[in-house]
Amino acid sequence: MAHLRSRRRLALAVPVVLSLTASLGFLPAAASAAPATATATEEQAADAPVLMYVVNTKADHRTIAKVKRAIAAADGEVVIAYEKIGVIVVRSANGDFAKTLREVAGVQSAGATRTAPLAPAGTTDAGSAEYLTAADAAKLKAASAETPGSEPLEADQWDLRAIGADKAAKINPGSGKVTVAVIDTGVDDTHPDLAPNFSASQSANCFGGTPDTTPGAWRPYTAGDYHGTHVAGEIAAARNGVGVAGVAPGVKVSAINVTDPASGLFYAEAVVCAFVFAADHGVEITNNSYYVDPWMYNCMDDPDQRAIVDAVNRAQLYAQRKGTLHLASAGNSNHDLASDAIEDASSPNDTTPVPRTIDPSECFDLPTQLPGVVTVSATGSENLKSYYSSYGKGVVDVAAPGGDRRYQLPDTPSKDGRILSTMPNGEYAWLQGTSMASPHAAGVAALLKSKHPWLPPAALQALLKAQANNPGCPASYDQNGDGTQDATCEGGRLVNGFYGHGIVDALRAVK
Repeated sequence: MAHLRSRRRLALAVPVVLSLTASLGFLPAAASAAPATATATEEQAADAPVLMYVVNTKADHRTIAKVKRAIAAADGEVVIAYEKIGVIVVRSANGDFAKTLREVAGVQSAGATRTAPLAPAGTTDAGSAEYLTAADAAKLKAASAETPGSEPLEADQWDLRAIGADKAAKINPGSGKVTVAVIDTGVDDTHPDLAPNFSASQSANCFGGTPDTTPGAWRPYTAGDYHGTHVAGEIAAARNGVGVAGVAPGVKVSAINVTDPASGLFYAEAVVCAFVFAADHGVEITNNSYYVDPWMYNCMDDPDQRAIVDAVNRAQLYAQRKGTLHLASAGNSNHDLASDAIEDASSPNDTTPVPRTIDPSECFDLPTQLPGVVTVSATGSENLKSYYSSYGKGVVDVAAPGGDRRYQLPDTPSKDGRILSTMPNGEYAWLQGTSMASPHAAGVAALLKSKHPWLPPAALQALLKAQANNPGCPASYDQNGDGTQDATCEGGRLVNGFYGHGIVDALRAVK
């Protein structure tokens, strides 16, 4: 698995990324003039590495046609053109390709989406998975049987009880007309807990920037690519007498695999494809438990990173306009994302990282920090921020169970503070992370959408925040008892840096 998330907003009610949107929607052309016949320099080596690029233009046919000619002249090959949003995905071995295209009239930004050459695919889980053994399963089944109507492994799902999802399912399990797309490492739709609710017609593999809807293309490449399957179960594992239950066991779930099969990374062209595909296939909600590689933060003063922000933002805004709400995990670095500076020692993660200090008001975690995206922090069984979860006042929108095996252990048969969910090949395992928090919130959003099907994304987000329960900032957050605060929560009972507007509540959502 690759990485895990982050983000920041101004302390004002308006997110900093809204001002970003003004510049992205759309960025001015870098310059007006270079001729469309520019070619690669003679110094370009014949065996230069092939990189992927996004070229962002005015969204009109004339401009796009002209830019396509310039792309060809600069030794670029168009992979796909998303003309509705003015994003063209290109591959090229010309080291000066992006620089050349930025000089073309009508091009508003252009840059490489990676620092490593293409091979012949980051998530937000903290730690490796622990698989459920036969002995564990027998113990859980015996404990679950004591509660009539429970799923066989539900005794260990403290997370459902923490947000009232077990009771909510008896009132309204969610509508089969609502689909949550898991943009991730793929989903094993053959899993008995997922098969009843899986929507193949809204699933695809977007690796490389183009959607592949061949049956099964959306599945994980290997059993090790389990992340998306675990996330899907948290959202919509069916109440069918098998295994576990999801927060919204009556809604549909689809899979959009965006990972590079060689590296497991999530590159911009695949994420752009995923948002457009979800929007064009009627998906109501997307879950995004990752950040766009290779940069944990994309800084606007770097032309390549700026182009990545522009392309992904255009795609997710297009989906919002089509009626899709996006939820994303806040990250596992215990960073204060509302601070003035953050140390990023992991970027770029596809070659050699170069430590840097970034200003989170100018360098953005994608897609988490984009306008209209719901940012979700993680909590443990005691409704306290998980030790690893990033936070930040004006950044985090809501919180949800993500697990905390270190400091918050539940009174369950396993006493495991992580989240139990589905895995490839019909298995189950515990994981923790903001990757697990976001799908819990996505499940509650799906319940709200089921009850209020006509709500647009902005209204749905407002309702998600309104039904949340905010515990307020804790009196102390010295988790390890060494006398030092491990994080500082700012704000009050209505909105604060640890929980945003509060911890989501499935029972309130259906009532």
